[in-house]
Amino acid sequence: MILELDCGNSFIKWRVLDADVRRVAGEGVVDSDLALLESLKALKGLALKFCRLVSVRTPEETHALIALLTQAFGVSVACAAPAREMSGVRNGYEEFERLGLDRWLAMLGGFHLASGACLVLDFGTAVTADFIAGDGEHLGGFICPGMPLMRNQLRTHTRRIRYGDVAAERALESLIPGRTTVEAVERGCSLMLRGFVLTQLEMARSYWGDDFTVFLTGGDADLVSGIVPEARVVPDLVFVGLAMACPLS
Repeated sequence: MILELDCGNSFIKWRVLDADVRRVAGEGVVDSDLALLESLKALKGLALKFCRLVSVRTPEETHALIALLTQAFGVSVACAAPAREMSGVRNGYEEFERLGLDRWLAMLGGFHLASGACLVLDFGTAVTADFIAGDGEHLGGFICPGMPLMRNQLRTHTRRIRYGDVAAERALESLIPGRTTVEAVERGCSLMLRGFVLTQLEMARSYWGDDFTVFLTGGDADLVSGIVPEARVVPDLVFVGLAMACPLS
C-alpha cells in the first residue's frame, strides 16, 4: 500500500492506495500529525510499503512528520522537491524554488491530464490560479485569500460578526442579498471568489481563445463549479502531480 500526503498550512490531506495504485483504500483530512497517525492506524488491513508527500510547512515540521511516519510504519518517505522543469512543464517563477510545491504539483497534474494549455484553480485556505501554455510554459499565476481567510478576517476584525460553521453553510444556500450578518458575509465572500474566477477565465481566453482546459481543485471548488460548467473538477489534482514527482521506481 502507498500513503500519499498533501501537507498544507492548516490541514493534512491523506489517502492510501492499494498496491496496484488503482483503488483508494482510505482517505481523509486531519488537522495534526497525531490525528493522521490515529486515522491511519484505524484503517483495517493497513500494510504500508511506501510514502510520498508534498509539504508547504517549515522544513522542521516536515522532518518531524517524516520521522513520525518512519517510526510508526517503517516506511521510506519520498518528499516532492522544487524543480525548474519536470514532465514537460517549465516553472515560470523567477526563483523557481519559491513557487509553492502544492501549486507546482497541481500544474504538473493539470498539464498531464489536459495534454495542452490549462488554467488550474485551487480553492483552499488561499485561492491560487496558474496558467500553463500548450508548450508547457508556466506563464505565472495569482494568489488571493480563500473563503476561510476572508471569513476569519471579518470575524477577527469586526466585533459584531459572530456565527458558527453551520450558519455559514446555510447562508450559502442562496446568493441573494443577505438579510442577516452571516448571510451578508458568506454571500459577499462567495461573490468575491466568483469574481476572481471569472477574471481568470477572461485572461485565459485572451491567451488561448477557447482552446484550454480549466481545472478546479481544493476543498471549496464546489462554491464556483456552477459558473464554470466546462471545468474539470479534480479534487486530488495535487496527488496526480505527486505521483509524477515521486514515482515508485
